[in-house]
Amino acid sequence: MRQELLLLSSSVLVPRLTHHNVTVWDTLAIAEYLAEIVPEANLLPIDIRGRAHCRAVSGEMHSGFHNLRSALPMNLKSTHEAFNIFTGAKPGIERIKTIWTECLESYGGPYLFGTPSVADAMYAPVCTRFHTYSIALEPKLAAYCKRVLEWPLMQEWKAAALAEPEELLELEVEF
Repeated sequence: MRQELLLLSSSVLVPRLTHHNVTVWDTLAIAEYLAEIVPEANLLPIDIRGRAHCRAVSGEMHSGFHNLRSALPMNLKSTHEAFNIFTGAKPGIERIKTIWTECLESYGGPYLFGTPSVADAMYAPVCTRFHTYSIALEPKLAAYCKRVLEWPLMQEWKAAALAEPEELLELEVEF
């Protein structure tokens, strides 16, 4: 598998975007690149304050919440009505709720910065985790998660994930 990943990305990191003669293999770098090549998509807010805030909360998601990621692995194929959440993940859940609340209140929703942005893409996996593990959310945050999960791109991603086989043999190889 490492050899296959090396063919895709010299850093052995995924995701990776190849566009024309440009290869980018970091989630935030991909987002910044896309914002540059398709400025009319407004992936970052137009005003400097909003752009800085969007970059900050996106960066926080990108580099943080390790306990949450470990305790609540992303799994689009299951849901749990009740799940005992590891104590170490609870501060991350609360911080994300705070970020979402501040953004939705500051920018008026329905997405974190009003319209779909890099931040919404960065927090989309969190929405799947909150859904999978039935994390209690106040109505405004639950509506935000529902909106993200109903996003056509998320629906496409989920359909592709659900179509994957239960076991991927290449993932079973010891390193």
